Amino acid sequence: MGMNVGSASGEDEVNATINTTPLVDVMLVMLIIFLITVPVVTQTIAVNLPKETNIVRVTKPENIELSVSKDGDVYWNTKLIPDMEELVKRLGKESVKNPQPEVHIRGDDKSRYESVGRVIFACQRAGIMKINFVTEPPARGG
Repeated sequence: MGMNVGSASGEDEVNATINTTPLVDVMLVMLIIFLITVPVVTQTIAVNLPKETNIVRVTKPENIELSVSKDGDVYWNTKLIPDMEELVKRLGKESVKNPQPEVHIRGDDKSRYESVGRVIFACQRAGIMKINFVTEPPARGG
């Protein structure tokens, strides 16, 4: 029975190099997979997106200013509207005028989208054709 205890010269050779060929092969395969799948995932329909515009708001006396507070309360100028039916009724009276007044909605940045959505729905039910959102302009140079 024999046993191998080392080399004949007495020096043990240690192979300290790492074979990187399998690692490079795996990385190249992954790169090819990503190059093939990314265009498939990001397909969209070609559309012309609107450009950002900053139009100065022209305030006319006949415009309707609706404000939505952070608590969801709706105000017609400065008067609190108790419920949505009252809002629809008042907007219905305004919608039959010729020319029809614009509705400017001012929503608090802490208000829920649902509250503003209810006001938009009330405008739709009343037959209002032009709704604008009043926002704070971006900071200069930003």
